[in-house]
Formats: sequence, structure tokens, C-alpha cells
Amino acid sequence: MSTITQPVPTVPTLTGRAATGLRTGASTGTSARATTAVTTAVTTAVAPGMATAASTRDPLRIAAQLSPLLGLGISIALVWWGLQTGVLQSLENLQAFITSLGAWGPVAFLIASTASVVFPVVPGGLLVIAGPVLFGPLEGTLYNFVAVSAGSLLNFVIARHVGLALIERLFPAKTVEKFLGWTRSDHFTRAFALAIALPVAPDDLLCYIAGTTRMKFRTFVLIILLCKPWALIAYGLGVSALILRFLPW
Repeated sequence: MSTITQPVPTVPTLTGRAATGLRTGASTGTSARATTAVTTAVTTAVAPGMATAASTRDPLRIAAQLSPLLGLGISIALVWWGLQTGVLQSLENLQAFITSLGAWGPVAFLIASTASVVFPVVPGGLLVIAGPVLFGPLEGTLYNFVAVSAGSLLNFVIARHVGLALIERLFPAKTVEKFLGWTRSDHFTRAFALAIALPVAPDDLLCYIAGTTRMKFRTFVLIILLCKPWALIAYGLGVSALILRFLPW
């Protein structure tokens, strides 16, 4: 018997342009992956800078940064107007002018004071001092209490619905982070109540921050109603009494 030998199939070997194409394709794939990695790294490195640039162009942040200057300009303009018209020449003239406004005087004061708590164009402390000077100790303190309490409640409600995004745009980041540390304490409610009772902390910011915590709205309202009058009496009445004593009126 004769043995028939079957031919062994051979695997074709790619040569020339085909082999070069495969090597080029592999090289291209590796290069593409490397390019993607580099692009990702560059984007990651540039992203913080882009975020910072975007934040500096934020209209609300710019308005918050410029609001003290606007408030100063408004205050200077009012003082100049008062001196020119004689309203600020004496306490009697000032109080007579407020009385001549009728109900619009207290209404305008309440609106301005409430707005200054929510968005501090004019420092709220100045209006707290102005209350007893313009309307007398009892009536001025009562107006201060109504306006500041209303503004504080608005801050809490706004923060509860918006969160930290708005707060970080209105106030400096370091200040926000500092008082956010208070919220990590188990005694935040006590510390918040003490800060509201004593005029030693930025109440406007604290009311915003309290709105981002788990503090109940009822608890917040009780703290404002029970603790805020003491700060207003100590600060509003005390400082206004000193001003009236030393001003040449």
C-alpha cells in the first residue's frame, strides 16, 4: 500500500504593505490612547482655572462684592442731601422729617431693613442703630425686631430651598467654611442661639447656614423670636444712645 501524504496548509505571512499597515494601525491605536490620556490630564488640570474664571464672572458674586461700595455711596449721598436740606442739622429736624412722611416713614424703614438682612447692600448694623434715633427707643426697637426677624426667616427659607450654592456666591468662601464648621458639632443649635442673642457673629450668614442643616423651621423661629431682642436692645439702643450723646445735636 502506498501512503498518500496530505499537504500541510500554511499560514500566509503578511509582508510588505500589509504588515506595515498592521504595525501602523497598532501604533495609531496606542498613539490615540496616549493622546486621549494627555487630553484628559490637561482638561483636569485646566478645569479648576476655568471654574475660577467662571466664578469671577458670576453676576451675583460681583454684585455681592460691590454691594458694600454701593451702600457706602448711598450713605454718603443721603448724608450730603441731609446736610444740604437741613434735615441733619439737628435731631429735631430729622425726627420732624420722618414724622412728615407719615406711614411711609416706618414702611420704608421696614423694607430697607429687611432687604439689608437678605442682601446686605447697606450694613444692617447701621439701620439697627438708626431705628431708635429715627423713631424713638421703644418704637425704633420694635421696628428693628420686625424687620430683622423677617429678614432672618427669609434667609432660612431661601437657604432651605436653594442650598449652599447661593450662600457661597454671596459671602467669602473662607467665612462660609468657617461657620460651616459649626454645623458639624452636636451643639450647633445652642451655639446658633447664643450667636443670635449676642451681637458678636454675622447673623445674616448664620441664618442662611442654619437653613442648610436639619434644624426644624419651628426651632429656628423660636430662637429668632426669643434671642434676637436681646441683641437688638444691646446693640441698637446702646450704640444709638452713645451716638446721640456725643453728636453735636
